[in-house]
Amino acid sequence: MTRYMVLLPANEAFWAESTPEEKAAGYEVHGKFAKLLAERGHKVTGGAELHHSSKAKTLRKTGDGIVITDGPYAETVEHVTGFYMIETDDLEDMLECCKVLADRETAIEVREVVEPEEMA
Repeated sequence: MTRYMVLLPANEAFWAESTPEEKAAGYEVHGKFAKLLAERGHKVTGGAELHHSSKAKTLRKTGDGIVITDGPYAETVEHVTGFYMIETDDLEDMLECCKVLADRETAIEVREVVEPEEMA
């Protein structure tokens, strides 16, 4: 099986300002996504919704060493707001399942995970 990370970038302000009903609808879409993956034989091995990027800490190397600052690594409207780790032998079908999320989000990024044996 190959592992993929499905990154969920989104506009955090939209989520923060969403009503409870809008948030419930969003969670329902993710429930449908998880169910569809399971029905088609894909395995979710991890994932999480992330807190707002304002709670992030960023570490940067400078001439004086490592500096830790509050906030995300980049100033942008969209930030990674969550992710899934998925194992599958069928990338094309898994991408079809991801359309359930892409229909709600502005974009979804899917990247293959580098396995330990590839790190030679």
